[in-house]
Parts: sequence; C-alpha cells; structure tokens
Amino acid sequence: MRVAFTVNGREVEVEARSDEMLLSVLRRELDLTSVRETCGVGVCGACTALLDGEPISTCILLAPLAEGRKITTVEGLGGNHPVQEAFVEAEAFQCGYCTPGMILTTKRLLKEDPAPSDEKIKTYMGGNLCRCGCYSKIEDAVHLAADSALSAVASSEGARKTTKGGK
Repeated sequence: MRVAFTVNGREVEVEARSDEMLLSVLRRELDLTSVRETCGVGVCGACTALLDGEPISTCILLAPLAEGRKITTVEGLGGNHPVQEAFVEAEAFQCGYCTPGMILTTKRLLKEDPAPSDEKIKTYMGGNLCRCGCYSKIEDAVHLAADSALSAVASSEGARKTTKGGK
C-alpha cells in the first residue's frame, strides 16, 4: 500500500505493508538512519521521531497510521539546531546511538518547558536509554539548550523593544 506523510518538511509517498512499522519504512524507503532499531518494543528511545511534534517510538507505530501526519527525524534539524549544538558542547554522547532520540525528546521538552528542572529532565528523558551512561552530560546538554533558547528569546525581545521604541 502507499502511505503519504510529510517528513522533515517534505511531502512523501512511500510503499508500506499494512502491518509494517514506521521505523522500517523510514529507514528502507527514505534512508533516514537516525531512527534506529534496538528494543523493538518502544522502551529504549533509539527509534524516536516526532509525530506532529510529539516524541513517538517508530518501532511500535504502524506505518499506515502516519498517513497525513508530520514526522521529524534528526536529519530534519539540519545539523545546527541549538539542541544538537548543546549536545556537542556538553559531549553528551559516547557511541551516539541514542543521541538522535535524546535530541528530539529534548526539543519537545523545551517547547513544553523552556527552563526545566533537573527532576523534570530526568522524568521526561526516561523513555530514552543510554547504554554508555552519559546521563549527567545529557542533563547538562538539556540545560545548555534551554539557556541558549532563553538567550535567543531575550535577544529577540530586546531587539523588538529597541525597534518599537525607535532606538
């Protein structure tokens, strides 16, 4: 069957079986390798993508259920997204296998809470497992990304006030 959705801002139509998981379709049909198969039951986070802005485990979502939806993978962030940069700066990875899922989950967390507490970060990131044990650096990366986002907002608000005030 043919399934149409938007992935990383591009409308696509792909071939998928009615019982096939989105993970395998993204990898096979679109060569999106940031979504990775590990557990196959939705508990590790390695296959995380954003579906209409929400983190989902692509290993347990039937591909036909993505029909008409918007999917974002790490490839869609362009490599210079503030969350990606924060993960690099904090060295929040070793092998990097879990990193795409962590980055996408962080992106969603910061949309919900631009200045999350340590406890909120730990709770929110609970669906993403890091076998290398980089959790403290991942937490640091989330805080760096939050600080970066807050600085950008403050800068843009300051620029608007200056423009409005004619200065």
